This record gives sequence, structure tokens and C-alpha cells, in this order.
Amino acid sequence: MATGELKPRWGQPLTGIISFIVFFLIAWGTWYILSDPRGPVGWFPYPFVMFLAMMILVGLWQHMFLGDWPVQNLGQPMRGIVQTIMNVAIVWFVIDIVFYRILGLGFNFLSYYGLDAIGKPGKLAQVAIVCFVLIGFYTYPVVTIFFEKWPVRPSDLKQPAAGVAEFGWASVITLFAYTILIVPFFGLIFKSPALSTPWWAGIGGTPHVHWVFGWWEWAIVILFITANVWRMKPWSIITLPQPWKGIISVILSFIGAYILALISMKIIPLWVPEETFHHLHEAKGAGEVTRFLWLHSAEIAGFTLIPFLIWHHYFDDCCGMQDKDSWGAFWLRTIGVLILTAISYWFFYYANFGFWGLGNPHMAEFSHRFPNGESLLWNFWWIIPLLWNEWFFHKWPFYVEE
Repeated sequence: MATGELKPRWGQPLTGIISFIVFFLIAWGTWYILSDPRGPVGWFPYPFVMFLAMMILVGLWQHMFLGDWPVQNLGQPMRGIVQTIMNVAIVWFVIDIVFYRILGLGFNFLSYYGLDAIGKPGKLAQVAIVCFVLIGFYTYPVVTIFFEKWPVRPSDLKQPAAGVAEFGWASVITLFAYTILIVPFFGLIFKSPALSTPWWAGIGGTPHVHWVFGWWEWAIVILFITANVWRMKPWSIITLPQPWKGIISVILSFIGAYILALISMKIIPLWVPEETFHHLHEAKGAGEVTRFLWLHSAEIAGFTLIPFLIWHHYFDDCCGMQDKDSWGAFWLRTIGVLILTAISYWFFYYANFGFWGLGNPHMAEFSHRFPNGESLLWNFWWIIPLLWNEWFFHKWPFYVEE
């Protein structure tokens, strides 16, 4: 277990640059092996997107809730290796046992085997689980970030009791949000009288679940950028006690997320070719265009992930200012993240990394590059080695104890 402060092994910005390159190459290499259609496995994009998503969520439970229990006292890199093995085992158990064989007994859309038995594509169960993880990316960490672990902390609870209590509390919130925001979409697909259909169709212009993706992903970005390059601003100006501070922060983050999603939808036509919209409209009508705009809003949000995560964790929030917590530093990093987001977006779509780098088969033609949403998969795939190194390996070997 680390006992001292961590410092970059090679100073800054060299440590940040080296770690950025290493994480990119790890992500790119594993993508080629597992997901690239030209690679040895070629499972593109499912089912690895489901495993990928659940790995991040389970990693969050292990690190943010349980504090790396029960291996927190192991030295590195053994601790990281053991936690990674534990993560893979837990992910298998959650997907194949909890979802497919337990929850799937009551909800067929959560069971690959249940859907197969009634002649429905098992991929729908994978989509349902990915949607659960999408909701969980906000509802689980919000307990730690906005609510400061209320109501479990402050208390003298030890691990694993404290982590299990947080998990239970956050799971209640997650199930409520999943029921309201995801289940109606499967009511639309299966047309079952026991399941309601999407109540948001008149609000978002589409009954598709991508309406949820479009603004929920921005809410996730606001939540995590708060804990990273924003260094808890602007919510730190709220002086109310918990849970009021957390509730207000959640409400404001949702409002901000929806506004950012609407702005994204307005500006997307500035660079996405008209032919793309024409193809979508010809295929399924105006509703399909709206669905694409909501999904692509989520993709734009996804491109912010690596910039703010790597800047915080491996460039130490460098800003050229003595006070990293000043408002000047806050705005500099925010603008910097947006610029890096635009560069990453250009590299994926205009330099066409999605085609020559990742093997997305539909991206050879320019107008066909945008509608399918694979950039979101890549950006989440990319953050796994970064988060694993920070959460499980305590930044080994890029940082050393001072």
C-alpha cells in the first residue's frame, strides 16, 4: 500500500506524454485483437462493448466504494494484477448470473438465454445491460462525488461494510433511473402491455433510447470532469449541508447536460455532410435524423473523456499557474479540454482513424462515417487502461512514492 505522496517518475510534461502514448497503444492493440473485424477475434462491436462497459462499472465499485478492499495492502504491481483478475471474475458473474439467469427470470430483455428461447436476438440483452451501465456511470459515482458519500459517511463503518452500504444505496437510485429511462424503450420493442412505451417521444422527437444517451452522457461528463480538471468547481461554492448540496448539484448538472446536448444537436449539421442526413431521412424518416442527432451528441461528450482524465491523472492538472484551484486555471483547463475534444473528433472522423485504425467497415465512405456511434465505444475502450492504472495500479510505473 502506498504510504507517501506520488510524484511523476520523469517529471512533467514527459510523464503525461509517455502515459498517454502507452494507454493509447494498449487500447489500440487490445481493440485489434478483440474487436477489429480484421483481427483474430473480430467481435465488432458486441459482445465486447457489454463486457467493456461492465468492467468499468465493476472497477468503480471496487475502487470508489470498497477502497480496493480486500487487497489494499498488497504492493504494486501485484495489487493491480489481483484486482484486474477479480474484476473479470465479478463481471462474468454479474452478466451471466445476475442479469442473464436471475433478473432475466422476470425480464426477458435482460437474459440472452431467455430471448433466444423465444426467438428474439440475444443482442437485445446486451443492449439492455449496456443501458444499465450507462445509467450506473452516473448514479453510482454521484454518491461519492456530489453527495460526498452521504449518508454512509461520516461514520466509523469499516470496509467492506461501508462499501456494501454505498453500493446498496446507489443501486436503489440506479434501479429507479433505469426503470424510468430505459425500460420503456424495451416496452416499445416488445410491445408488451406490461411495459410502458417511451414517455419522452414527444419531448425528444424520437422514442429511441438514444434520447437518453444524448443528454445522460453529458451528465456523466459533467460529473467526472467535476472530480478531475474542475477540481470540484463550481459546486464547491454551494455551502449547504448534505444531502441538499448533492441534490442541487444533481439538478444543475442535469440542466447543464440537457443544454449541452441541445447545443450539440444544433451545431452538428455545421460539419456533418448533408448527404448523411439525406440517407437517414430516406431510410426511416425525420425521426431517424433526430435519433442520430441525440446519439451523436453523446459521442461528442465521449470525446471529452480522455482529455480531462489524462490531464488530471497524468499531467497533474498542469495549467502554468501557481494556484491550480483558481478560477483562471478552471477556465484554462475547460477551454483546453474542448480544444482537445475537437482535435480528437477530427482525428477519428476526418482523418478517419475509425476506418484505418479500428476497422469500422462502414466508415470508408465519408457520408457513412457518422451515424453508427462507434466513436463512443472507442473512447470508453480507450479509458480502461487509464482508469485501471489509476484505480488498481496506483499509477505504477508512471508515478513513484516521494
